[in-house]
Amino acid sequence: MNKKEILSYIIYIGAVVIFSLMIIKFVGQRTVVHGDSMEATLQDGDNLIMDKIGYRFHDPERFDVIVFPGLENDYYIKRIIGLPGETVQIIDGKVYINGKLLKDDTYGITDYIDEPGIAGEPLTLGKDEYFCMGDNRPVSLDSRYPEVGPVERSEILGRAWVRVFPAPFIKP
Repeated sequence: MNKKEILSYIIYIGAVVIFSLMIIKFVGQRTVVHGDSMEATLQDGDNLIMDKIGYRFHDPERFDVIVFPGLENDYYIKRIIGLPGETVQIIDGKVYINGKLLKDDTYGITDYIDEPGIAGEPLTLGKDEYFCMGDNRPVSLDSRYPEVGPVERSEILGRAWVRVFPAPFIKP
């Protein structure tokens, strides 16, 4: 190989590395589910690809599964329940948005909520705040608890886009 070919390979490899790093930084990133707060939707150990670019073009929506920073350099993966400006309250184990019962059984969420936390009283979200909960409500550390609280828009890292491992079409 001559110097020109070697330089060509170095430039090619450098471009691939830079492109890959840009994809990871701005477009998508792999994240792993830790714990069982999102069961039955997601299982402990599931590998996900997080869409980091979509929310630059549109706002998060109710029932999106999002990723945001958690305690001790970990990430939380939770479902958006309440949107900015809405009032969230948990009454008799059920979630109410602006005084109306939230129908969220589409996602297999049927658990009675034993601990309403800060949503035991009406909680009005700020203009950039989201109320998020895990699908496995009895064990989820989520927006009901002061250590998590409502999630600011600026804290949302992205939306859980697709499960890559185990493959979505393989039933455990």
